[in-house]
Amino acid sequence: MQVHITSLLMCGVSVVLTMFNVSEDPAHCPLGYFPCGNLSTCLPQLLHCNGVDDCGNQADEENCGDNNGWPHLFDNYFGIPSNNLGTKSNACLLGAVPAECQCRDLELDCDGANFKDVPTVSINVTMMSLQRNRLRKLNADMFFTYQSLQKLYLQHNRIKAVHPHAFRGLYNLTRLYLSSNQITTLLPDVFQDLHKLEWLILENNNIHHISSLTFTGLRSLVLLVLLNNALTKLDDICLEMPRLNWLDVEGNKIGTVGNVTFRSCNMLTVLVLQRNCISYIHVQAFSLLRKLGELDLSNNRIKAIPPDLFVNLGDLLQLNISYNPIMDLQLDHFDKLHKLKSLSIEGIEIGNIHRRMFEPLKNLTHIYFKKFQYCGYAPHVRSCKPNTDGISSFEDLLANIVLRVFVWVVSATTCFGNIFVICMRSYIRSENKLHAMCIISLCCADGLMGVYLFMIGAYDLKFRGEYNRHAQAWMDSVPCQVIGSLAMLSTEVSVLLLTYLTLEKYICIVYPFRYLTPGRRRTVTILVVIWILGFVIAFLPLVFKGVFKNFYGTNGVCFPLHSEQPETLGAQIYSIVIFLGLNLVAFLIIVLSYGSMFYNIQRTGTQTTKYTNHIKKELTIAKRFFSIVITDSLCWIPIFILKILSLMEVEIPGTISSWVVIFILPINSALNPILYTLTTRPFKETLLQVWSNYRQRRPLLSSHPPHLPSFTWQEMWPLQENSQTLCSPDYPAHPSEMSPNSGTTQFLHGRTGHEVV
Repeated sequence: MQVHITSLLMCGVSVVLTMFNVSEDPAHCPLGYFPCGNLSTCLPQLLHCNGVDDCGNQADEENCGDNNGWPHLFDNYFGIPSNNLGTKSNACLLGAVPAECQCRDLELDCDGANFKDVPTVSINVTMMSLQRNRLRKLNADMFFTYQSLQKLYLQHNRIKAVHPHAFRGLYNLTRLYLSSNQITTLLPDVFQDLHKLEWLILENNNIHHISSLTFTGLRSLVLLVLLNNALTKLDDICLEMPRLNWLDVEGNKIGTVGNVTFRSCNMLTVLVLQRNCISYIHVQAFSLLRKLGELDLSNNRIKAIPPDLFVNLGDLLQLNISYNPIMDLQLDHFDKLHKLKSLSIEGIEIGNIHRRMFEPLKNLTHIYFKKFQYCGYAPHVRSCKPNTDGISSFEDLLANIVLRVFVWVVSATTCFGNIFVICMRSYIRSENKLHAMCIISLCCADGLMGVYLFMIGAYDLKFRGEYNRHAQAWMDSVPCQVIGSLAMLSTEVSVLLLTYLTLEKYICIVYPFRYLTPGRRRTVTILVVIWILGFVIAFLPLVFKGVFKNFYGTNGVCFPLHSEQPETLGAQIYSIVIFLGLNLVAFLIIVLSYGSMFYNIQRTGTQTTKYTNHIKKELTIAKRFFSIVITDSLCWIPIFILKILSLMEVEIPGTISSWVVIFILPINSALNPILYTLTTRPFKETLLQVWSNYRQRRPLLSSHPPHLPSFTWQEMWPLQENSQTLCSPDYPAHPSEMSPNSGTTQFLHGRTGHEVV
């Protein structure tokens, strides 16, 4: 099957190639296509990095991984020279070393030795690793005798205080690791003798403030990592570090970036400001960083980006501004970033998105959006993520082929089953007309779900292979809003009707002698009120567009399942009230009512035998209706769980949502006709009787004129059983049993007290 689909896909691709191979300008490929290098051929983005040379010149298999930014720059600045490899000896050249340590050449490894102080070894040591020990304080001149030391690893200790002269005399030190300690303060001149230091790693401490004087003497520093501290402000951090090339201050509490923060950092190539509290950036903050190759401003509190913030960053390869509350992006924000290869704007709702924003980025190979629908605005970028929201994909409204098949199966089953039951209820002779009216009303509500699924399937066929071209327009369209309203109307009316029928049965069984049988006017009134309430719930978001905005257009299937998706507070509250308020209360009423019914039936059965047959018949009815209601209720449990998880800000994969909306939610609409009509004993016996009559009349058809049988159906039961029941009832007649809409014997029974269709 997979091979067949792949072959069809490749056939389609070949047709596309033929269509677009005619002098197509590489810079102007259609939406969803990218150029094959300098060729005139455009390929669909689906074929980028699929392991096959579709272009013929390997252009479609280039830049598969996003190695822009620091991975690209790392080897240029921090690569290990090849002439240094293989010069170390396996023998220990340090003489006597502590038994807890390992020695190789002039390097000492004392990791996890539980030392409280620096061990005494030869002064020729060039590397000392004291990770995961019990050092609490770095005293003055602690390493003074080890002036040949080049690398010092002090991670995962308990260091709280660092004396200003702790590293005095370490003139040859190139790498210093102090990460994962408890350092709160670094005094000025603490690194003054570290003239050759290139790497300084201070991540996972509790440092509150660092001034430029702290780094006095670090003339050769190229890498500074201050990750996960408590820094709130940065001064001119490169004033004493003119060669600083890499600065990582991720996970601190920096609130502003001024015009002097990086004034002296003209050698900087990587700047990571991720996961801070930045809400303000000066327009000239990065104006002197002309060699900057990567800038990460993600996960901050930036609401507006100054118009000319990136104007001097001509060498920038990777830019990440994801997950900021940015309200708007200007059309020319990225115009000067001619070398940019990777752009991350995930988690940002771009209300004014336009192709003009990304057209100047000719070298862009990777782009990351919040919604896959935005990929249509950057058609020349060969790798655009996400390419699906779990429900829809770049090509199809329904991304999963199983869902595409299932939506038609459930739609056909739901429509046919409910229409069949409506027709049969109209022809079956029964005195319980009001009950039949309720069942027909429920079938109409369930049938709307079938119509909803049919429309989703139809639009999936319409947009097949090019959904991304129409995705945003489809979700904003009137048809999407209408069919979303139909789905909401179907679910809400179904829930309300089942709740009403459950309460009626509950009162009938628990309070049989105080039960007032509803008449025709009362039943019709209740049904009309339920439908009116359902219409109000479903169509209110369409009437007040200013409050709810695009309530139904948050995904391709037009169903507002997520509480995180609505853009307004009113829409979010409304969604929670419906799904976790009204529907959850209805679910609890149904569960508690049936629990109470079964308890009362069991208690009454043990206390008296006078109404034993009556109770048994009511129990049969209750079990039948319970099987109907429990399927509806269980289908809503995943909805409740998803809504609660979304309130807890738990990320919910779109794939789960798609299965809930297409598979779980409509399944009860397809099962209800089977449960409350097609599997009942009278209906099956009716079919058997009709078939038996047909077989008996068949031999007579040749000698008698043909005639059409009457289509008036009635309960088919043995005459003897009916006569016995009518003549000698097991319990006295009750007014509710004589009513045409009795909730006891007439709810799902005929006049004889037996189950009917």
